[in-house]
Formats: sequence, structure tokens, C-alpha cells
Amino acid sequence: MQKALVWLRRDLRLYDNAALHHALKESEQVWLTFIFDTEILKPLIKGELDVDGLKHDRRVDFIWQGIKQIDEQLCQQGGGLIVYFGNPIECIPQIASELGVNAVFTNHDYEPSAIERDDTVKAKLEKQDIELLTFKDQVIFEKKEILTNSNTVFSIFTPYKNNWLKTLQEKDLAAYECNPKPGQLAAIPKKLSQSLPSLESMGFCPTGIESYLPPGSEGGQAFLEDFLSRIDQYQIGRDFPAIKGVSYLSTHLRFGMLSIRGLVREAHRRMLAGSMGATIWLSELIWRDFYFMILANHPRLAKGASFKPDYDNIAWESGATAKKLFTAWCEGKTGYPLVDAAMHQLNQSGYMHNRLRMVVASFLTKDLGIDWRWGEAYFAEHLNDFELSSNNGGWQWASSSGCDAQPYFRIFNPITQSEKFDSEGKFIKRYLPQLEKLSKKSVHAPWKAGHIELEAAGITLGRDYPLPVVDHDEARKKTLVRYSVVKKIA
Repeated sequence: MQKALVWLRRDLRLYDNAALHHALKESEQVWLTFIFDTEILKPLIKGELDVDGLKHDRRVDFIWQGIKQIDEQLCQQGGGLIVYFGNPIECIPQIASELGVNAVFTNHDYEPSAIERDDTVKAKLEKQDIELLTFKDQVIFEKKEILTNSNTVFSIFTPYKNNWLKTLQEKDLAAYECNPKPGQLAAIPKKLSQSLPSLESMGFCPTGIESYLPPGSEGGQAFLEDFLSRIDQYQIGRDFPAIKGVSYLSTHLRFGMLSIRGLVREAHRRMLAGSMGATIWLSELIWRDFYFMILANHPRLAKGASFKPDYDNIAWESGATAKKLFTAWCEGKTGYPLVDAAMHQLNQSGYMHNRLRMVVASFLTKDLGIDWRWGEAYFAEHLNDFELSSNNGGWQWASSSGCDAQPYFRIFNPITQSEKFDSEGKFIKRYLPQLEKLSKKSVHAPWKAGHIELEAAGITLGRDYPLPVVDHDEARKKTLVRYSVVKKIA
């Protein structure tokens, strides 16, 4: 009898799942497992803990809620989810051996550390005469499936996108059927049966994230249905953080609670029907594939290298002054309201609007002169939808060191960005209520407001709201000098 173990990682759904599909197709008995990876989670338990000595991390809670949902769904079908808190290098071979499976099925992971982990697991399984079979699932096109006419890897997005669209066929978007036969999802043997590890037992505390970000495929589908009612206006509203203009699907997509094939299929269908909103959103999804491809072919990026090596010659600010400026940025106390409001949004919710990610990244690197790697690490720790490839790509884009990045001399003005994309200051005032009484004009740059207006608003700069930590015009001049080393080399 053919038996299979499906190892879930960042594909937390029971529909349209490549690994699950192939396991059900090729095996008579199938089990599913998820490992809360100690190699990933234990480094997260650092810094400030709550009163019970537990770590507050929304992502772990979100995953836990999604795993619980999958376990309940499997139990209704006569199976269950085998969940361990441990190192998968040890856990997967152990579970596979206990079950007596012929093969372990899982989906590709493209991060260098994950590839190394999978190679180790594969070697251990082979010693037990068990195969490790992996499948493409989290992207439409991977690694070197989209190449230039000279068979090299793309480094510019637009020609990559054009080739991507030209290559796309119906089969690339077809959903994988995942309908088990009666009894195919096997019950968990008693020796492996255990309750779902609690968040507390793993060192984390519940965060209540499900109150505003409902987890699992059910939560993802609800968000998708809401977005599809707005998608045709996406190109209009996506840059304005005060309105409901974006999809809010990134966290569900990050953990595979939604299928990328389903999202692209819907966006592509609507694009062909003439929807400009769907066309722009599809482009965003292709950017995601693009950054996955870049990381897969340039693994050195995961170790902090600039995509353009010349940019590693830049001398960033350092010492106590740099640390002080970085702290002000992290805490939303730079004196630039749009930047500060964006950082408060991130710190309070784990989410930041995409336009604002570009604004705060530009501000950190080109106004404060801080190494982009500091910001990349901060986002990695705080973003609910943190994805190594996209996070690295986004920060290198903003700092001009990445592939197809903005030119080094393009420096966002945080005031004009604020006036353009939050003209009435609604977003700013939501996260900086102390500025509530300022006029629509002054809320973008409070230090430019008159004494009478500040007094009427009950604001003393430096007490109720900080003065700017840098002057943007002066910072711009310093940045052009800082980047001149690249200009001379390039």
C-alpha cells in the first residue's frame, strides 16, 4: 500500500495545493503534518516580552489560528493534522518513519536557508528509503522558467513581465484538485497523536490578530470576495492610505492560505475583459514572481549583499547619531507626520500600506542616511506579511541598490508625498491624534504652522510632537554626495 506524508509549510490550505494533490493522486493513505520550526521561532523570542514572559508576535498567532482551522477540517474528514514544535530536520524523518510512508510530499521553498534544510531532510529520508518529492506551488513561474532571448535571468521588471505574460498558458493557472476519497485521509496513530501545541507552550502569547485579520482559507476567501467588489478601481485608490483601496491579501498569500493561481486567474480574466484595476493588480502579482526569481538566482542577497555590488561602497551614517536617528524612525518620532503615522501603523498592526513602505524606506536611507539593511531587518521583525524576497527587493529598490531600482538621485520628499496622497491628513490624524486640530495644510509639516495655530491646536513642538530630526533639503544634498561614490564607479 502506497502511503504518503504531506509536509505543509507556507501553503496552509487544503485546496489547490500541489503537494497535497500529488499525494492524494499517488497514495492510498495520506497524512498531513506541520512543524512549528524551532530554528525559526526561537530567534523571535527576544527583546521585550509581556508580563508572563511570553513573546508578542502576530504572525505566529496568525499561523497557529490557520493550523487550528486545517486540523478541524481534517478531523471532519476522518483525519487530522500532526503538529509538532521542533526542528523539522529531526521531526519529518521521525514522523515519516513512524507512519511507514513511501514518500514525503511538500512544496518548493526558495529561501537559501530553507533549501539547505530541505536538502538535509531529503538526505535523511533517503537513508530510510523514503523519497522527498517537491512541487512548484507558491509562484506561477519559478527560478529560470522566464528567461531573456539569450537565455539569461532578467534583472529588469518590464521585459520580465512582458515575457511572463507571453509565456502564460491556461495550464499554468489550473487549480490542483484536492478531493480525498473516503478513508484516504488516514487517522493519526496514537503514538503520534497529540493536542495542538499551545502558543504559550512555544513561548508566545495570543495577540488577538484574528479580530482584524481573520486567518486561514476562510479568512482569505472573505477578504478576496471583498476586494473583488473593488478591484476595478484598484488603480485609483491603491496609493491613498486613508481609503480602502488595496487588496489586504498579502498576509494570507504569504502563508499560502490563498492560492496564487486563483488570484492570478481572476486578475488575468478581468484584465482581458478590460479592467484597468485588475491589470495593475496583476502587475503587482508578477512583481512578486519577479522577486522570487531574483532571490532564487542570486542567493547572496539573503546575506545582505547589494544586487548592484558597487552600492556596497556607500558609507552610511554610523555611531550614536545613526542609532538615535534610527530609533526615532522606528518609534515614529521623526517630525515628519506621514513617515511617523506609517511607522505607528506598522507598530500597532503589523501592516503598512505599500505606498508608505516606499516613503519610509526612502526617508530612512536618503534623508537619514541609514543603511537599508537596518530597515529591512525592522520590517522583517514587524510585518505580518514579511516575505524575504519581496522585503529585500523593496528595500533595495528604495535605496537604489537593487535590480530595476529607482535612480539614486530620486529622493521622495516626505512633505509632498503627504500632500499628494493624504491631502486632508486623514491617515496622519488617525495615527497621530495629537495633530487632529491642525489645518489640512499644516498637518503635513507642523513646524511650518504659525504660533497661533499651534497654540490653538494645543501643540508645543518638541513636547507634543517632535521637531524634524533632519532638514529634507539639506539631507538631500548629503545623500547626493554619499551616493557619488556609486556615480563615479558606475
